[in-house]
Amino acid sequence: MCSLCGMLGWQAHWTDSAGAPAAFADRVATHTRHRERQERTRLVNVVLKHYGLTLRDWSGTAYVLANGTGHTVLVDDLGQLWSAAERLTGRACDPLDERLIAALEPSG
Repeated sequence: MCSLCGMLGWQAHWTDSAGAPAAFADRVATHTRHRERQERTRLVNVVLKHYGLTLRDWSGTAYVLANGTGHTVLVDDLGQLWSAAERLTGRACDPLDERLIAALEPSG
């Protein structure tokens, strides 16, 4: 692992298909780790928008979580996301919050 940033120390997380290949065995051969991270980041950003946060992939090894004022936190995987989000916002960020779920539901 690089002592400066940890970029060379990537290990598969259980949420990545590379981390649990048997669980994702039925995926199409064109499925790639990069595409998976892009889609995961897009979906997480839909939720994070509710809290005024954004997430972006950083070299396929970590994620950069940012608030509207430019403060950022580097998170290794989505397991660290919610605690980092709460530190950036200074409030609880509950992905099961009823107001968040209502905001995510399509308008009828």
